[in-house]
Amino acid sequence: MTAAGTTATTANTAAAQPRRARPVRAVVEGMPTSDGAGVKLTRLLGSRQLPMLDPFLMLDLFHTDRPEDYLAGFPDHPHRGFETVTYMLAGRLRHHDNHGHSGVIENGGVQWMTAGRGLVHSEMPEQEDGEMRGFQLWINLPASQKMIDPAYREFAADRIPVERREGAGLRVIAGTTSQGTAGPIQGGATEPRYFDVTLVPGATFEEALPPDHAAVVVVFEGAAILGEGTFRVAAPRLAVLGEGDRVSLSAGPSGARFLLLAGRPLQEPVAWGGPFVMNTREEVMQAFRDFEEGRF
Repeated sequence: MTAAGTTATTANTAAAQPRRARPVRAVVEGMPTSDGAGVKLTRLLGSRQLPMLDPFLMLDLFHTDRPEDYLAGFPDHPHRGFETVTYMLAGRLRHHDNHGHSGVIENGGVQWMTAGRGLVHSEMPEQEDGEMRGFQLWINLPASQKMIDPAYREFAADRIPVERREGAGLRVIAGTTSQGTAGPIQGGATEPRYFDVTLVPGATFEEALPPDHAAVVVVFEGAAILGEGTFRVAAPRLAVLGEGDRVSLSAGPSGARFLLLAGRPLQEPVAWGGPFVMNTREEVMQAFRDFEEGRF
């Protein structure tokens, strides 16, 4: 009787504790740059302003309707030690690698690639005109998984569940929302959450997040008001969130669309050399040797 009573009291006390909204620690404006064979993009994470946010290494937004900005694509290049998440909002992008995998990502589709011990792949547009728009996110792998076999998970738009709330719509790519909508990607070392959220003008959005996860809000359409009205974050910008167990924001007068990204930090050393992300400089140099000697 005593133990049961104690458990109930503890549970009631925990439930009664107020939830703490995450404050805004920094707002980062995207940096125009180019990658691959000259594809123009906006780097929101992985620049001098915000080199990384464990476990997230880099986030690029590509958005143009000028074919000359994207037609050259990303010819063959290697990766080792992390995962890439490519999310297409408009256009078509074909992936091909030296292990025989090939696939096309179209509007609303996602490719989740685990580079692991290494591969060489290309990412090339499958269109000659029109809008090309999307994101690529790099997520670090723990030391214990950096040399696993490469793997792909691909999901067409109709496999990404959509959750409806008052004034809001969520496309759930990874993790599970507080209302129970589960994305196709679950678990993993970083337990990622990847939500694409659209708010009508003036709508408010709240979502619980694990207190130990790093989290960012990436506004790419309209503007959002965060930090109890303190920060107006307009597209294309990234807001780094501080400690807390929920995110709370509202849309500006033209509405807002943003990514909510959260992941469990690995808290491991990071040695980064171009397309290779390992734990030590020696491991990065070995990756370069393995690539040059054809061992990918």
